[in-house]
Amino acid sequence: MKFISPKVDYAFKKIFGSEQSKDILISFLNAIIYGGEKIIQSLTIINPYNPGQAMTLKDTYLDIKAVLSDGSIVVIEMQIARVSAFSKRVIYNLSKAYTNQLGIGENYLSLTPVIAVTITDFILFNQTPDVINQFIFQEKTKKIAYPDTELQLIFIELPKFKKTLSELNSLSDKWIYFIKEAATLDAIPDNLREVREIELALNIANQAKMTVEELDMVDRRGIMLQDEKGRITYAKEEGKEEGKLTEAIALILRQLKKRFGEINIAITSQIEMLSIEELERLGEDFLDFNRLADLEHWLEERSR
Repeated sequence: MKFISPKVDYAFKKIFGSEQSKDILISFLNAIIYGGEKIIQSLTIINPYNPGQAMTLKDTYLDIKAVLSDGSIVVIEMQIARVSAFSKRVIYNLSKAYTNQLGIGENYLSLTPVIAVTITDFILFNQTPDVINQFIFQEKTKKIAYPDTELQLIFIELPKFKKTLSELNSLSDKWIYFIKEAATLDAIPDNLREVREIELALNIANQAKMTVEELDMVDRRGIMLQDEKGRITYAKEEGKEEGKLTEAIALILRQLKKRFGEINIAITSQIEMLSIEELERLGEDFLDFNRLADLEHWLEERSR
């Protein structure tokens, strides 16, 4: 038995956003928002995923929206890789879901609370080891909650979750484990089977019950997301290397200027073309130079 990864956006939508997923989504939201208490009794999934339709790669397939029985709106999103201005985007989506409730001239009293639940496959808050963090509006020093607090941000950071199957105690533990580790399972563990909704979610995630088109889409979406994550990591590493090179060039030029006075543009240009390894070698060799001509000779030998 093999399961698709809920971390792939397409799979996440299929598992949590299908018409058959209402009980799954209710259990998950009660676990994350209300600590496992059965506060949410019913909800409506907006624009639910239809298992009979395979989406194209061009479709925006990021979040799930649901309206609770009290009118509250919940927006759930799975994010694999950290992108530029991600934190601002989360705030924007939360605010948009809140303000879009009103048409022109409608009364503010009709506004209902909006909760954004964001699951990240990267660490967003280094200041705390907590896997789940919740944010609301409150007074800065006295921590007094703002009246009619109707906007709430909840983040689940998967890399911080380290519990094994035998260590799962709470309902939230089991749901987070499911999202993070479902793709590594080869059967439904007993302690996950205890939660009927998680067993149902694993049955939806069972590859044997998916069409060829759906499996192909999940595979391609997974590859795209991993490629994007790889590009971001590569860009960060390239940025670090470029930063090291810039610092090394600046250091060498300062040292040469202090030793020999002003360095002409021709020599400076040659030094700026050196690699990190060559700059390190020059940093050692220039101590033996007695005059600027020695540096010119060293650069000439390197070019040969």
